[in-house]
Amino acid sequence: MSADANFKPKMLGIICNWCCYGGADLCGVSRFQYPTYIRLIRVMCSGRVDLKFIFRAFLTGQDAVFVGGCHINDCHYNPEGNYDAYSMVTFCRKLLEHIGINPKRLRLEWVSAGEGIRFSQIMNEFSREIQELGPLGSSEGIDEAELKSRLEEMAKLIPYFKLEKMKELAVHDHDETLYEGLFPTEEVERLIREAPSYYIDPEKCQACMTCARKCPVEAIISAKGQVHVVDQEKCIKCGTCFAACPPKFGAVTKLIGQPAPPPLPEGQRAVVRKGKEATA
Repeated sequence: MSADANFKPKMLGIICNWCCYGGADLCGVSRFQYPTYIRLIRVMCSGRVDLKFIFRAFLTGQDAVFVGGCHINDCHYNPEGNYDAYSMVTFCRKLLEHIGINPKRLRLEWVSAGEGIRFSQIMNEFSREIQELGPLGSSEGIDEAELKSRLEEMAKLIPYFKLEKMKELAVHDHDETLYEGLFPTEEVERLIREAPSYYIDPEKCQACMTCARKCPVEAIISAKGQVHVVDQEKCIKCGTCFAACPPKFGAVTKLIGQPAPPPLPEGQRAVVRKGKEATA
């Protein structure tokens, strides 16, 4: 689908301090031209670009995201930082494709500090490609509300993705062709389909505080004498609460492919101890 010739995309570039930013700076000093609607953010290393940065960019209305780093085997900040960027971007493209967004909207390139003209060429080429694609969402046939919903749903799963794909996301291999096969489409679909939710059964919880103390992100709402509740917005689906709950209670349930039930209203969370219940 060819977009309107007057369409000016919103494009964000996240580029490393040591090489790509130097190339962008040289591009400007040398007066090489590229579209003014491309905004650049400098980070210390392309390996520091997180999945959540990409999804946040698209959620805030960007039509495309560019990630730029040092050439492979020439990372100046972390010797393997650009490998981390490579695997992250490869995975992110698969996630975008899964929710119906053209993966070409996310681009990764290596640019040295001496390649000002190359930076200009890449920016011009990328901007023309995005102009041809058109605005994010509408060009893919997704309305604004649905697009936001899909992006937010993926963004919530990012901690889970990182835990499940820790090994693949940390691959540092000189063979660049390896990265394309790291995240098969069927594996990504399975990963999303089987994303767990954790729920604390109010009938079984004895308010022992064990799960709350061990939760790494403080996602469990707890108080002495009250049934605990998992805050689904904070939960990173790591399963720590599931493993920590004492077997004699077995209050934490792992749900696959279905949302957790709504939490018990705050006014109804008082725990009745089993012994006291029998006495009453």
